[in-house]
Amino acid sequence: MSAANRYLVSFDARDTFHRFADVLIIGAGIAGLRAALEVPSDLSVLVVTKDRVTESNSSYAQGGIAGVRSPEDTFENHVEDTLVAGDGLCDREVVELVVREAPHQIEKLIEFGTKFDEENGQLALTREGGHSHRRIVHALGDSTGFEMMRATIAYARTRPNIRIWDDTFTIDLLTHEGACCGAVVARNGMGKFLIWAKQVILASGGCGMVYRETTNPPVATGDGMAAAYRAGAELRDMEFMQFHPTVLYVAGSARYLVSEAVRGEGAYLRDVNGERFMPASDPRGELAPRDVVARAIFRTMEKTQHPNVYLDLAHLDPVMVLNRFPGINRVCKSFGLDITKDRIPVRPGAHYMVGGVTVDQHGRTTVPGLWAAGEVTSSGLHGANRLASNSLIEGLVYGTLCGRGAADAIRKMPRDMIAYPIRSAIPPAEEGTGLDLADLMASLRSLMVRKMGIVRERTRLLEAKEDLRFWCRYALSREFDGKTGWELQNLLTIARLMIASALARDESRGTHFRSDFPARDDQRWGLRHVASEPFVALS
Repeated sequence: MSAANRYLVSFDARDTFHRFADVLIIGAGIAGLRAALEVPSDLSVLVVTKDRVTESNSSYAQGGIAGVRSPEDTFENHVEDTLVAGDGLCDREVVELVVREAPHQIEKLIEFGTKFDEENGQLALTREGGHSHRRIVHALGDSTGFEMMRATIAYARTRPNIRIWDDTFTIDLLTHEGACCGAVVARNGMGKFLIWAKQVILASGGCGMVYRETTNPPVATGDGMAAAYRAGAELRDMEFMQFHPTVLYVAGSARYLVSEAVRGEGAYLRDVNGERFMPASDPRGELAPRDVVARAIFRTMEKTQHPNVYLDLAHLDPVMVLNRFPGINRVCKSFGLDITKDRIPVRPGAHYMVGGVTVDQHGRTTVPGLWAAGEVTSSGLHGANRLASNSLIEGLVYGTLCGRGAADAIRKMPRDMIAYPIRSAIPPAEEGTGLDLADLMASLRSLMVRKMGIVRERTRLLEAKEDLRFWCRYALSREFDGKTGWELQNLLTIARLMIASALARDESRGTHFRSDFPARDDQRWGLRHVASEPFVALS
């Protein structure tokens, strides 16, 4: 694997502006804010996020949060559903931990001010693909993430020990003698500076923008994963990118997620000829887990030579449909689609990175002083495929664990903060070697769709690996002066880790499907994870 610079930019701690905090939290989604709220009030917390504080994957979550709340449901049911979806790669102890903590975390969100939908004085529950019972709480119909983040952000802003900085790009994690001690960041109007912290919590989200077709907002460029990798943290299971089966597909428009809950409420998937195809693919039909549905759609699109399939809600109660899915109705209506009558054109899109920074059951990474929570991590909860609506609860549970663990670690440290004499010097690029960053980014995202998509095969993966090796050789060795260049370098780093992992796992499991190894192979793989090769810095 190509070597790269340890830090993306040049700096010298002796002449750079400094900022100090007890706890530095990178990312202001639900995992990051939940971590901040768990830190005791006598410790200072600085939360940094590269865009507006409202701009995270958490805010865009439509379906809801999974948690056992009805008398017909049990923790054992939720655990078993998670294990089945994870296709043999979940850590059962982690699954038990998160599932049993879920109802408490939902109550905490209500305490923070979240207003979930209700029916007959009780929280309304719906069902999604892979779930055996109705256990998904939701808000504003299909805008759960928006409402949850609205309330949590407002609550966090009442805490005097928490400061939130938006428009702050985390370029790299600072390390000294193998331990994380802060970050080098760039903030609008302030340039580059160093944040020193006794403990750092990484909650920076996923990397969906590595694909051309994605449900993710533009901020999801894998910055935290790449920074952790350069800092020496172990990443694992990077082959497991979950594709959401149903993304609104209208030529020329932005892609829009059509929630799993639409199928949970009874919508059918049909091909261009109007035929349902899911019952022939899986006995669970449209309620099969996401990886099964996404592959069935992919095969149907190939068979019919049509760029999409269709969601059909025409047989459902129109009043229920409009009340339950106001956001989806609003978007579809802007394209002249009546979701109570018209078929909705959809196709799969990159949605959630199941792999990421390896963490233990407390949220600790392999780098001392660095914790992580949420989509940036591989915790063992999701295995090879995330069960719908388990991600928000993972962020809440592990955010809580990280905030608590970081605070406990600080109690054992000296009171004084320390700034270390760290420096980075990147040689200037040769003259006349400028790069068209937009063109390279488009090429990368297109390559990932073609050769690292829903269906993979060794020859295409090797071709992608060679393309990435060439691009990385000249793009990772130079220094860029802004977010566009740094995001490109991070996505190149993540893409090559994903391709290497996909080549290594010569079986099919969960979201990873190899057409040349189409069967799950428990004898050779079992519970084995694929750990990414250690980072190698340019000398």
